[in-house]
Amino acid sequence: MPLAYPADPSLIPIERPRCPKCQAPMMLARIEHGPAVSDLLTFECPKCEHLQKVLTEDPAFAERPGGKAADTTAPLT
Repeated sequence: MPLAYPADPSLIPIERPRCPKCQAPMMLARIEHGPAVSDLLTFECPKCEHLQKVLTEDPAFAERPGGKAADTTAPLT
């Protein structure tokens, strides 16, 4: 049975990338405000301490004129 209300976006799990160096699952280290309606997520590898930054847009604002949704993640490493 579908939910009557959509899930609160703050409760949706964040996709954890794999470390490009050792392939271990990375941990979310910090979230910073990015430009406009985006956040800058910093992931850290607990195994080799590699850092990876990812710029994400708020899905509620990701819809672009013309009916095409924007890419919601952009790696910055």
